[in-house]
Amino acid sequence: MTEARLASGIWVSAYLARLGLANIPAYIARRGDATAGAVMVKCATLDGQAALWSREWDFDSDSRPWVLQQSGPEAEIDAAIRKQAGYDPDLWVIEIESREGRTLLDQEGLA
Repeated sequence: MTEARLASGIWVSAYLARLGLANIPAYIARRGDATAGAVMVKCATLDGQAALWSREWDFDSDSRPWVLQQSGPEAEIDAAIRKQAGYDPDLWVIEIESREGRTLLDQEGLA
């Protein structure tokens, strides 16, 4: 039996609230489908570099962990997001600004 999934819009709202409580600036850079849109998280380290995260299905563990898709110059990350958005009109993009690269994606409860 597959587990119930939280609607994307609700997850995004909760994630932004959690980031706010940790004093990590973040905003919605692209609003996707409120029910089932995929979510990507861009973390800009304010030095021209960034990292891009998304969830992928891990068949071995039967889970959907957050996976680092790409890191490097922020312009390259932005290009990757534009390319993905061209394929997926329902895509959400959350942008975080953190010199330390903190995303909180590795914490429990963000599945």
